[in-house]
Amino acid sequence: MTTDTHQGGGWLLLLLLSILLLSACGPAPAPTEQPTLATATPVPPPTGRGAGGRLRLVYFQAPTLLNPHLAGNVKDIEASRIVYEPLASFDENGELIPLLAAEIPSRENGGVAADGRSVTWTLRAGVQWGDGQPFTADDVVFTYAYITNPDVPAAFTGIYSNIAAVEALDPTTVQITFTEPTPSWWLPFVGTSGMILPRHRFADYAGANAMDAPANIQAIGTGPYLVNSLQPQEVLFLANDLVRTNRILYDVNPYYRVPDQPYFAQVELRGGGTAGVAARAVLEEGIADFAWNVQLDPDEIDALEGLGKGAVLTSFESRIHFLQLNLTDPNAGSSPDTPHPILSDQRVRQAIAYAINRKAITTDVYGRLGLPEEHYLISPANFRSAQTFYPYDLTRAQQLLDDAGWRDTDGDGIRERNGVRLQLTYQVPVNPQYQQVQTAIARALRSIGMDVEIVLRDPNVFFGDPTLRGSWTRFQADIAAAGWLSTSPDPQPHMGYWTCAEIPTEANGWSTYNISRYCNPQYDALLAQAALELDENRRRDLFIQMNDLLVEDVAMIVVAQLARAAAVNNTLEGVRLTPWDADTWNIQEWQRSPTP
Repeated sequence: MTTDTHQGGGWLLLLLLSILLLSACGPAPAPTEQPTLATATPVPPPTGRGAGGRLRLVYFQAPTLLNPHLAGNVKDIEASRIVYEPLASFDENGELIPLLAAEIPSRENGGVAADGRSVTWTLRAGVQWGDGQPFTADDVVFTYAYITNPDVPAAFTGIYSNIAAVEALDPTTVQITFTEPTPSWWLPFVGTSGMILPRHRFADYAGANAMDAPANIQAIGTGPYLVNSLQPQEVLFLANDLVRTNRILYDVNPYYRVPDQPYFAQVELRGGGTAGVAARAVLEEGIADFAWNVQLDPDEIDALEGLGKGAVLTSFESRIHFLQLNLTDPNAGSSPDTPHPILSDQRVRQAIAYAINRKAITTDVYGRLGLPEEHYLISPANFRSAQTFYPYDLTRAQQLLDDAGWRDTDGDGIRERNGVRLQLTYQVPVNPQYQQVQTAIARALRSIGMDVEIVLRDPNVFFGDPTLRGSWTRFQADIAAAGWLSTSPDPQPHMGYWTCAEIPTEANGWSTYNISRYCNPQYDALLAQAALELDENRRRDLFIQMNDLLVEDVAMIVVAQLARAAAVNNTLEGVRLTPWDADTWNIQEWQRSPTP
């Protein structure tokens, strides 16, 4: 099975590269005469809106839904962020900067109430949507109603759960009133979870029909670009899955509020394939300007950078690679009412945690792009726990399985209990790093007597429509690889994913993020307390307690901290990676550098 997968990956690489090359290449330019002068006068690069031609982006996962509040994955949020904006966001230095807001609220300017129960945002005047309609406070009020409507399968409802009301005081003033004193007033409508939707385009699709809205694809926002088209491309066969590719073309928003931005007239985003295809398009073939999330073998990255056509930008932040452990029975629909017959036993989960050699895996798979890690809450640094829980220890892992009653009584190397084999299904999306980690962990688990079935999923299905059986949130397996990224320097939304209320179910469209189906009233109580705690030190201690509870209970198993990595062509300037927003957050500032 492993051999076939590698052969399929090589075939896909050649095929996708040919697709990209064919799309990028046109007729050969006509020969031009050489200048007769000894020196030519330098020609300055063009400036101003739309002066830079086409910007070419490559994503190894294909975005399919351009509504950030229905998107259950990073790829769709990245593609949506090119179009939509929040009121504000955090830059690479953790500074809150205004976008649709005219200024950042504070106690000094009267925006933040002294009792912590409300915040008032002043919006920029004169902002227009990409179709010329005015952006007003009513759009913010509508976005809140949309996200919190129980009939809408919105992905970020937890961030808005402590709001009593969102009101438009006038066309450029919005007041948010909280149910209790709230220290994290900056969470709603900030960053990727706070993008504002145009009321006039979504009003008729703000309920059970939300997934049917034409605007989910034909996206028009206040950002620098609007969507021209989203076109499915080739459907390719990889391993046991079909891999879908697509092409999204964006045009300049003619009403964008900054006169000289964006620099590029069009953005072309090609999605689907592998991280290797995406990286080579930028660093080897030179047919793309930017490749997202290029988690590759470290030696391969060094070799590609050595070609001199581009570089990989990295930023260590809050991104982690971890394992989701299904605490419910996947054969019964992964319902909270059906505990997992094996993994509901904490001793089994602990055995898995002890069997994983994080240091070896991180060194072999990620190199300079990874660090061994066991904690979930790792950024900002002052929230990091000092506790150590599950160091690599195969002897301890085996003893825990013995204590749980799992023993190899027939000598075939696999443990059983009451006639049932200790067998688990471990799924990952097709991705070189995910598959290498999967292979290493499966080998370790087999060494302690677990039978592990390896399953590969098309990334576009795995991270796509949550209602599909192969999706990550639907979780029709026992173990799943996961990549996770906190999108705010405040831990509350990041930690809020693990409450009982955030368990994905059929009733909520499988759209929430407590994918392990972990439910612990003690954890929920700590989060509720932190949400109201105004003392910074006590609040930090509460979040550290939550992290320690998740790790000790083995709600998940963190393997590595990962660098954010993007391949950037040498001629592209202005890319600034921030831990707290999409890579495309400042795409309006990207420019083509002058060529020699």
